[in-house]
Amino acid sequence: MSSSVPLTKLPPFTLLAEPNLSFSPSDTTHVDVHPLRGLANFGPYSKGSFGGYTSRIRIATVGPESAFKRRGELMLLLRNAHRPSDRSEYVPQYPGFERLFRVALEAAPREAHIKWPEHLRELPGDGDPQTRLYQAMEAALQRLDMVRNEFDVVLVHFPDSWSPATRSKLFDAHDVLKALGARYNISTQVLNDRVFTFTHKASLAWRLATALYVKAAGTPWKLAPLKGVPADTAYIGLAYALRGDQRDAHYVTCCSQVFDMDGGGMQFVAFEARDPVADVAEARRNPFLSRDDMRAVLARSLSLYQGRNGGNLPKRMVIHKTTAFKESEIEGAFDALAGVAEIECVEVSSASCWRGVWLIESGQKKPPTKPSGYPVPRGTMVVRSGNSALVWVAGNAPEVSTKGDYYQGKKSIPRPLQLIRHAGSGPLELTAHEALALTKMDWNNDALYDPVPVSIRYSQKLARTIANVPDLPRNVYPYRLFM
Repeated sequence: MSSSVPLTKLPPFTLLAEPNLSFSPSDTTHVDVHPLRGLANFGPYSKGSFGGYTSRIRIATVGPESAFKRRGELMLLLRNAHRPSDRSEYVPQYPGFERLFRVALEAAPREAHIKWPEHLRELPGDGDPQTRLYQAMEAALQRLDMVRNEFDVVLVHFPDSWSPATRSKLFDAHDVLKALGARYNISTQVLNDRVFTFTHKASLAWRLATALYVKAAGTPWKLAPLKGVPADTAYIGLAYALRGDQRDAHYVTCCSQVFDMDGGGMQFVAFEARDPVADVAEARRNPFLSRDDMRAVLARSLSLYQGRNGGNLPKRMVIHKTTAFKESEIEGAFDALAGVAEIECVEVSSASCWRGVWLIESGQKKPPTKPSGYPVPRGTMVVRSGNSALVWVAGNAPEVSTKGDYYQGKKSIPRPLQLIRHAGSGPLELTAHEALALTKMDWNNDALYDPVPVSIRYSQKLARTIANVPDLPRNVYPYRLFM
């Protein structure tokens, strides 16, 4: 006797269009789905305004004296043109910094270069290596703060030989440096030894040059208008981190950042929750805020948005987080955003167990189809219920390739994001298309997309920093300080 397994037929899938990026605030033809190709063809979004207040980006440096010359050679590499030697179907030729961004890249004056000794044990001060490194970073930024008008971005080099001290369970030199930089309003770019030996010069130049331009307050690209997205839509990302020793954590730190509809206005709100956590185990599994705390942090975020938009309220607010919204959080959101006409609370989970295979015609009667050599197209969407959908942000993206198919990373079968809307209404295709578009707004790499929307990625980054650096003042910060 044989038994059969019942099969469930999924709803038809939808293919969402690859979102366009905009490279001009005034010319609507300056758009491209490819971030690097768009930069090469049109220049950065802020080319008209950035060059108006400075014609150059000045780089200060901090690091061991022995690598001072190598750091200078790295800046020379960014000024020169390079042909791609990896991912040639995706990476265009790097034209050189000044030609690309329309501003020069220069070394800051001598007083903005701080040379550390070769070995950690030679750093001044007392205490263990991590304490001495912290003191050295703080002293360096204090010195640089005295000549703040002489530079725009600081390169900070942590050699690989210092790795036992730069990262441990309770100390992360990268996060500590970013927190110190935020305190002094100084943008920093961390370097390790690999940057000096990385063989793919074009890829290295694209990544590092774009990061330096952003950290100097430039805008490389924004999102072009998405069809169906109402004007005056804003996005907020939430991430929580339990403070201190995980076994004795009683407060939740919440971070949110406000994005305008085009992905601009990336500013953080660092918020210390006031209400104690009753169940620490549950808070670790599914961090959440009380109704009062949610109201407080979103009211502050709304005020930040109004400050950027002449006091006007957004017509629609979309709130992203990686865990389910508690009823108290939804109530707190509606309390704070009472003047906003449309509010959506969307859970964005990357832990989906779903997979998909793209089938193509086999050319035979049996079987009529066979698996493609590439995954499902990026932008494939399947509605699961009235408030839930799957969307593949990782997948085949032939529009950005010079050779046809293109799968970023070229490894494994991609899993989709699972979107669950806990509050709000309207077509889920619109919610999914917004999430897809926001995966293209991470300016800290040269990839087509990030695995999660930037609203999630950025808030997670600040939450981690705050968790590692308890004394970071609870202010509003531009994202470039934490890149």
